[in-house]
Amino acid sequence: MKYTIVIQWSDKDNCFVVFLPEFETVMQPVTYGETYEEAFQNAQEVLALLTESDEEPLPKPKPMIASGVNTSWRSLKTLTFGIIN
Repeated sequence: MKYTIVIQWSDKDNCFVVFLPEFETVMQPVTYGETYEEAFQNAQEVLALLTESDEEPLPKPKPMIASGVNTSWRSLKTLTFGIIN
């Protein structure tokens, strides 16, 4: 399944923080990283743990809708990826 990973810089925490919007019962942000790459790797690990668990049914992935959003790479502060499990 494909799930959304949101990685965003946090001035308050001085690191990249990671959110998994479909996992509403999990405390957000779910992880962080000193670099974007580290945050993404940590996000993949958390997502793997969440999807391997048999304790709760998995949430349904939500489609991303980018209506009226400025998608210029130079203006992006948050990048969102879908991960396939």
